[in-house]
Amino acid sequence: MRRTFSYALVGIVACCLTACATYYQKHFDFNREFERGDLQQALETLKKNNREENGKARFLYFVNNGLLLSILGKYEESNEYLEKGFLFGEDLHINYINEATSYLTNPNFAVYRGEDHEHLMLLYFKAINYLKLGQPDNALIECRRLNIRLNQLSDKYKAEEKYQKDAFIHNLMGIIYQSTRDYNNAFIAYRNALEIYQGEYAKMFGMTVPEQLKLDLLNTAYWTGFYEEFDKFKEEFGMEAYKPAEPEAELVFFWHNGLSPVKTEWSINFAINRGSDNMVVFKNDAVGVEFPFHVEEDKERADLADLEVFRVAFPRYLERAPYFSSASVDIGGERYPMQLGEDISKVAFYSLKKRMVEEFGKGLLRVALKKVAEHSVRKEDEGLGAVIGLVNAMTEKADTRNWQTLPHSIYYSRVPLKEGANEIVFQLTSEATRTTDYKFTYQAKKGQTLFHTFSSLETQYTPSRYY
Repeated sequence: MRRTFSYALVGIVACCLTACATYYQKHFDFNREFERGDLQQALETLKKNNREENGKARFLYFVNNGLLLSILGKYEESNEYLEKGFLFGEDLHINYINEATSYLTNPNFAVYRGEDHEHLMLLYFKAINYLKLGQPDNALIECRRLNIRLNQLSDKYKAEEKYQKDAFIHNLMGIIYQSTRDYNNAFIAYRNALEIYQGEYAKMFGMTVPEQLKLDLLNTAYWTGFYEEFDKFKEEFGMEAYKPAEPEAELVFFWHNGLSPVKTEWSINFAINRGSDNMVVFKNDAVGVEFPFHVEEDKERADLADLEVFRVAFPRYLERAPYFSSASVDIGGERYPMQLGEDISKVAFYSLKKRMVEEFGKGLLRVALKKVAEHSVRKEDEGLGAVIGLVNAMTEKADTRNWQTLPHSIYYSRVPLKEGANEIVFQLTSEATRTTDYKFTYQAKKGQTLFHTFSSLETQYTPSRYY
């Protein structure tokens, strides 16, 4: 009977350890509505949880509102929320009580401050909103903020192969400068983007330089009068015959494809039960094993006091592969393929991988502190110490918070327009060669650059992986 009770208790503990909901699961209704494109309902669900505006995940409340409102075309209201997220990122105040509590329980007791790339994407969406509102000067302010953020990343990480430079953000700055005919600053931004795509992005993410960036770099070099640089890059790109030509107007089309990865957790956990008949039972849920073995020990123990549980949890990402694999813009019999500018999913995976040593250190320190408290109580009361051990194990949890409404990746293309009405067809293609067409009409003025974003939320992921 004693052994049966012990085994049952181990099983109950194991169930409890796997029952903790992730951030995605806690916001299941909002995520489900967003993923199926019911955006207005998703916004209403999000705002019903307005208590989170002052909670530990308020950064995510701000940016989720901002992104959702941007997709809905409510650009000014979107920027109000995104600005709150930006100001939150500027606030360096730390609640040391919450930080200390997180080491004695789990990191979710601390305020979520956002990943590095999330703060950059926040400003990306702000800049895009201003461009759609026809306010390029305000978009340039966001560019300067982006520059400051990028400099902060360079100062923050001194080690090599850390995510500290963002090619796409430099590319975006060039696009915005070019739209205001500031070709000198546009050229500098494009050149910076080129260097990062060829260096860090090729090495860390396996990405190549977008062909559109090469064209933009050549154009701005020529229009600025940097003819030596123009000839140098023409030769480097193998485009010796290229001659810049200014269209009457232009459209810069951004495609937000799929959804960013979901942060979940994995754990190293096992229970030790020193039961009667000198049997010790180890159970490890992470690898699905359970094994008893016999030991020589005369000391009798109570069933509950026999049980000791160890668990340490770490964050990990699960990718949501996008449904559509390519896209293009067709106009006047010409096709302009969408080109990959930023793979947010790869950035997220890489950044977490590079800081896993830090995550391991924090997790092991957290478990060590819990065990110190547990064994201190066990000296006075074995039963109470065992209970504390169970509570420690059940409260051990990784931080699974992240900005889950971001796109998986961002593509873009520059399309020449004529003055007046322009009809285009935006065509999406899936791996199963299924195509989906959307038609848009743009009224362009001579010398004007228009901006458009399209979000396709379809993914290939299996829902059971997340909830």
